[in-house]
Amino acid sequence: MIRVMLVDDQELVRTGFRMVLGAQPDIDIVAEASDGQAAVDIVRTVEIDVVLMDVRMPRMDGVEAARLIQLMPGAPKVLILTTFDLDEYAFAAIKSGASGFLLKDVPPDELINAIRSVHSGDAVVAPSTTRRLLDRFAFLLPEREGPRRDESALTTREREVLVQVARGLSNSEIAARLHLAEATVKTHLGRILAKLGLRDRAQAVVYAYEKGIVSPDRPNG
Repeated sequence: MIRVMLVDDQELVRTGFRMVLGAQPDIDIVAEASDGQAAVDIVRTVEIDVVLMDVRMPRMDGVEAARLIQLMPGAPKVLILTTFDLDEYAFAAIKSGASGFLLKDVPPDELINAIRSVHSGDAVVAPSTTRRLLDRFAFLLPEREGPRRDESALTTREREVLVQVARGLSNSEIAARLHLAEATVKTHLGRILAKLGLRDRAQAVVYAYEKGIVSPDRPNG
């Protein structure tokens, strides 16, 4: 069972998500919060697997809440919800530890699949809307602090895989495009993360855009 907390200052929004997610046999809504500070406090006392987090809220926004939650031992995954006027904050949240972000008007099936993907250890970066957000904001944000190795450490094949990940393709889609087994793609991705000092797929996308490996003017790397 995936234990989910809903964090949004609009009760109607939380109610809608609760109705959609509560109908799933493998998802249990175990907590709700109306602002980031309350969410941080709840995570300290309730066992939660995935936090579905709004960006703009009173007292503490979703970006800061995501950062603080990720500092906790055994922290839950954080999935950020955003609207177009707040894209830069959602992007910053990924850099601070969130496992992905979606637009608030995401179809129910896509939201459910995203929660399951994040819970399983993947990151939600595939939707075309996400790629547009990255295209728009990648070069407006500062580098994440901490040691990172240069992409020159990657093999040619690893760089090819990184490009496809940054373009939003799933492992199976990358396997088909590069004529590889899906297990081989997963192995390459693991090596990419290790070599570049990245936590997950979401940070790999951020890295690729920040370094210009993929950009709006050079989509194929």
